[in-house]
Amino acid sequence: MPVLHPVDWSALPAPLLAFWTERHLCTLSTLDRHGAPHAVAVGATVDVENQCAWVITGRGSQKVANLRRDARLSVTQVDRARWSSIAGTAEVLEDEASIARACEMYAARYRTPRPNPDRVAVRITVERFLGSSQVLPGA
Repeated sequence: MPVLHPVDWSALPAPLLAFWTERHLCTLSTLDRHGAPHAVAVGATVDVENQCAWVITGRGSQKVANLRRDARLSVTQVDRARWSSIAGTAEVLEDEASIARACEMYAARYRTPRPNPDRVAVRITVERFLGSSQVLPGA
């Protein structure tokens, strides 16, 4: 399994960047209050400019409660034999600028999100990318 660690944002492999711009749903895995995995489907985006990844969600979601307690997470997407995961930590942000950036990134990859007054942005500090050899060749 190829792993890109540490992450050099100025030299991410083109196949990895392409894969993270294609329209694929992802699985976000957090840890619940008992330490058990909690996995849910999300839309996630990689933001090279800000050197992070983003997820948008509702303030009252279980994933937000989990991340406020323990910031560790992984985000995975799969397309047949191609796959990639992000491992890192998250910060739940409620400021307008962060939510706007996360929504902008989401809209570019998926579609414009519907209005949600309870929306928060989850900013992911990427510690490493993992992936198949198709998306991380030579890593």
